[in-house]
Amino acid sequence: MRKIIHVDCDCFYAAIEMRDDPRLRGRPLAVGGDPGKRGVIATCNYEARAYGVRSAMASAYAKKLCPELLIVPGRMSVYREVSQAIQAIFADYTPLIQPLSLDEAYLDVTDSQACRGSATLMAKEIRQRVRDTQGITVSAGVAPNKFIAKIASDWNKPDGLKVVLPDEVEDFLRDLPVSRLHGVGRKTTERLQRLGVDVCSELLPWRKQDLAREFGSFGERLWELARGIDDRPVVVESRRQSVSVEHTYEHDLPDLDACLAALPPLLDKLAERIGRLEGSYRVSKPFIKLKFHDFTQTTLEQAGAPITPAGYTELCTQAFARGNCPVRLIGVGVRLDSGLSQLGEQLNLF
Repeated sequence: MRKIIHVDCDCFYAAIEMRDDPRLRGRPLAVGGDPGKRGVIATCNYEARAYGVRSAMASAYAKKLCPELLIVPGRMSVYREVSQAIQAIFADYTPLIQPLSLDEAYLDVTDSQACRGSATLMAKEIRQRVRDTQGITVSAGVAPNKFIAKIASDWNKPDGLKVVLPDEVEDFLRDLPVSRLHGVGRKTTERLQRLGVDVCSELLPWRKQDLAREFGSFGERLWELARGIDDRPVVVESRRQSVSVEHTYEHDLPDLDACLAALPPLLDKLAERIGRLEGSYRVSKPFIKLKFHDFTQTTLEQAGAPITPAGYTELCTQAFARGNCPVRLIGVGVRLDSGLSQLGEQLNLF
C-alpha cells in the first residue's frame, strides 16, 4: 500500500507578504494586479475570502466586494526562493516529489525510512519545519493515493493535517460531494445531480459501463474515484509542453474590439501561471485560440512573435478574421521547450 502526502501552502503569496510586513496581518489582503488596469487577484488571505474574494477574480470586482481590500503587487523572486527552501525540506524525506506549482506538491514516502516510516509523523514534521524556517503555514493530507491525499490536505485548512488510512477510505468518501472529485466541474456536477447523484456513495450502485454510457471515458474514471481508486504515480519531473489560460464568456463578444478588450485579464492570469512554474523552459511561440458562437474554433500560433500584449493583439486580430463573427471563448498561451532560460526573463506580459 502506498503512502502519499500532499502538501499545500496556505494562501502562499499573501502569507509571505504578511510574514514580511506584520502590519498586513488581520486585514483583508490580496496579491494581484492594479484594479485600474484590469488586473486580477493571484491569491488572497482568509480575511479577504470571508468577503467572497477569490483567486483569478478581477481586482476591480474584488474591491467592490471588499472596499477595505489591500492589493499588493507580487514578488515572484521571493516566492520562488521560499518555494525552493520548502522543496529542500521535502527532499529530506523522499526523492519522489512532484511539484504542482510553487506552493503545492505530492510526496511518495512509501519507502522512506524517515520518522520510523510513518507518513503521518513525516507530515507533522514537515509542517513544523516549514513554520519554523519560513514563517508560514502549510496544510497536508496523508492517504494511500494522490486523489485522496489532495482532498485531505484541504480538509482542515488553514494549518491543518488530515490522515486517511487505507481502511478509512470508504467512510471518508461516503458523504463526499461529487463536486469534490478530481475532474468534476460545474456542468458534470449538474448532470450527476439530475441523475440523483450528490455524494460519492450514490455513485456506487452504478455499473462502470452505465457511467461510461452517460459520461464517455470519464465515466470509468468516476467509477474508480467513487471507490477511492487512483493508481497515478508521483511523477518526479513532468515537463510542460505549454501554458495557457482560457475563458468562456456568459455573453458572446460581438466584435474584434470586444475581443481585444478581453485580452488584458487573460494575459495577467497567463503571466501568473507562468510565474508559478518550477524549472527552466524556453518559449518557442505564443498562441491564441478563439471559439466562435457557432462552436467552430481556430488556433493561431507564430514562432518569433513577441510575447507581449501587442503581440497577442496582433494574433487575436488575425484569428478573429478567420471567423469574423461573435466569440464565446478566448484562450491565450505559450508553447514551451526545455531550455536554460527562465521564463520570467523572456516574458513581458505585465
